[in-house]
Amino acid sequence: MAEDRSTAGNGDSHESGIWTGLRNLIFGEPQEDTLRDQLEDAIDRHEGDPAPDAKGDLTPLERQMVRNLLHFGERDAGDVGVPRADVIAVEEKTSFDHLVHLFAEAGHSRLPVYRDSLDEIIGMVHIKDVFAILATGGPRPDDIAALIRQPLYVPMSRGALDLLADMRQSRIHLAVVLDEYSGTEGLVTIEDLIEEIVGEIEDEHDEAPVLQLVPLDGGAWEADARVELEDVGREVDPRLAEAESDVDTLGGLAAVLAGRVPQPGDCIDHPSGWRLEIVAADERRIDRLRLHPPRPVPEGVDE
Repeated sequence: MAEDRSTAGNGDSHESGIWTGLRNLIFGEPQEDTLRDQLEDAIDRHEGDPAPDAKGDLTPLERQMVRNLLHFGERDAGDVGVPRADVIAVEEKTSFDHLVHLFAEAGHSRLPVYRDSLDEIIGMVHIKDVFAILATGGPRPDDIAALIRQPLYVPMSRGALDLLADMRQSRIHLAVVLDEYSGTEGLVTIEDLIEEIVGEIEDEHDEAPVLQLVPLDGGAWEADARVELEDVGREVDPRLAEAESDVDTLGGLAAVLAGRVPQPGDCIDHPSGWRLEIVAADERRIDRLRLHPPRPVPEGVDE
């Protein structure tokens, strides 16, 4: 009898395996939740909790940091850091005195050094090296060649987690992000990577942040050109987030609609009826805009 049960059991197992294989072939293999999914689900269940449920539980701030960490591995070098338009750089032939002035004005600890154009960044200068000369009263060099250090160069696709490991291993905390043509896409510092997890890190020298979207009277909005279209769609009008071109920011949308970099005073009509007025810009980029709402359609008039 024992042998019969064993034989029957093996048959049932084999038959079950066949049906399981057919089901997986037709409907796809069932996907088990990953540890990442389980952790995020647990955080979601406590999203609205104002305080920890029990002693030692996670605070709202800790929950947000854990959530940021779970998605940190999905980010790459092209998603974080300073975009090309906001890079403050030093020309290779800059004098030492001018370099000191630039450091004082920029408020950064490292400045990239370029040759001819920003697409050819040849190194960086650290403020510690500049301060060492000033503090000791030594002779000021004729040029900055001896102060130039080597940064990291990474493609846009380099994962944020891998880039953080690169910086830790090399002890170089500035990376030049290269586009597909080896041009400069932007810069990433180790602080940029840490902020992806813990949020913005402000110090006593940082200027008070300017709100990216400010409501005005009559339904208009004042906006920073760098505000994400996703945020504009959520806060202002979902139609403003629907862009046919591959743009992510409001300034990029305005430039695409205008077919050029618009100048202060220019007004650009959006298909939704919103009007984008350029408030501040230069020859290379837009800084701020004003969004004017669509005019109401008079009664009895077909849209």
